Amino acid sequence: MNNYGYTQDLWTQMSSTLETEVSAITFDVWIKALEVDQIEDGKLVLIAPTAKAREFVVNRYFDLIKRVMKQHNSLLNELEILDPDGLESRPVDSKQLMVSKLLQPTQSTTSTVLHNNNSKYETTVLNRKYNFDTFVVGKSNQLVHATAMSVAADPGKRYNPLFIHGGVGLGKTHIMHAIGNAVVDRALKNNEQMPRVLYVSSEQFTNEFIESIKSGSQINNSFRDKYRKADVLMVDDVQFFGNKEGTQEEFFHTFNELYNAGKQIVLTSDRPPKEIGSLADRLQSRFECGVIVDVQSPDLETRIAILKKKAQLDNQYIPDDILIFMAERIDKNIREMEGLFNKVVLLSQLDKVSPNTDMVQIALKDFEEKSQGIVTMDTIVDITCNYFKLDRTEVMGKKKTKDIAEARQVCMYLITDILNVPLATIGTLFGGRDHTTVMHARNKVADNIRDNSRYKSIGYKTMIQDIKDMILNK
Repeated sequence: MNNYGYTQDLWTQMSSTLETEVSAITFDVWIKALEVDQIEDGKLVLIAPTAKAREFVVNRYFDLIKRVMKQHNSLLNELEILDPDGLESRPVDSKQLMVSKLLQPTQSTTSTVLHNNNSKYETTVLNRKYNFDTFVVGKSNQLVHATAMSVAADPGKRYNPLFIHGGVGLGKTHIMHAIGNAVVDRALKNNEQMPRVLYVSSEQFTNEFIESIKSGSQINNSFRDKYRKADVLMVDDVQFFGNKEGTQEEFFHTFNELYNAGKQIVLTSDRPPKEIGSLADRLQSRFECGVIVDVQSPDLETRIAILKKKAQLDNQYIPDDILIFMAERIDKNIREMEGLFNKVVLLSQLDKVSPNTDMVQIALKDFEEKSQGIVTMDTIVDITCNYFKLDRTEVMGKKKTKDIAEARQVCMYLITDILNVPLATIGTLFGGRDHTTVMHARNKVADNIRDNSRYKSIGYKTMIQDIKDMILNK
């Protein structure tokens, strides 16, 4: 007779052992997805979520799971792994138990507002769904995850400041919210005084700084209190502090006061501090005085795990082969990949059928040009030269007249913006120039876009967007 309580306890113990035997991604994607069914006649029966998942686990991990099973209960001799179709042969009670577990809704997530009082500078929001439990760890982000966990466990004591850099959509904002949520949750659990945890974007900091000085030269006390009395201050996208001298000055003093008081500072950027254009040397040195970690594009197995985690959190069922197909097509930006997931789910709900490859193809339409590799460095150079009505050989050459230098800088900027190409490779394309030259060009164009200075009859930002649209055939 099957004792489900004991069976579940056994599987929990086995899972703990298996987690130490395989990689974190393998455990999260394949082992953790297994559900216990029953023990009968010396046989442990597990259920895989799909036929494809069962095939994968049986081919690769069956012997390992069986060995761990016997390690925890020497009386068990057999192991069987079924998929949902194979479950049909099981007794009704077992099938009902399995179905109820699969359909059990995940815990809802809401935003948490901290320190909300009468001051217009006293509200900060942490997104509760961005926590360490929902952050999928792989080779590309395991260092930043470990560092962030350490910071959350003991803020202000070890890695301070923590500077995280990486491309768009790779999880930097997620990890910042996870730190904040962990700090708050620990205080609630231990019935401690609620810490002042503050997450803001660099744009919000800048806008509030400007607002605080509109009425005069003195900084508004409410603004200073908000930032300088924080226990944990997290600022997103600090690369936008470049070329803003007043904002840098204010943040420098804010940084010093918090740092000297032993308060935790967490910063993110799309590039390391030394590559942020027009950043004051003293502020750069502050950013570099703690620990700097980077987040890279996730590998295929990590991307699959991210999609499986999202499906679990959203209580959606998508076959493994569909998830793998999506993960193979979007390999740089997690946010884009999750956007594809949402489109597929929407199409599935509209058609009232399970997700399939046709839906994925429709959802992927917006990304076809990039995934097919139509855009190259030469494409970007040629279209940019045509826009400026300049000869390609001049732009690629040594001339430094104003119009040629500007077109050359725009070319370099657009290549870094559209393609994932090393700076040294771009420099080689432009006559063997050093990567620092490319870096300078990229930062200068980015500064001009933010300032949006006039270019002939249009804004600089509009000009760059027009060229980019031509390159992407929009």
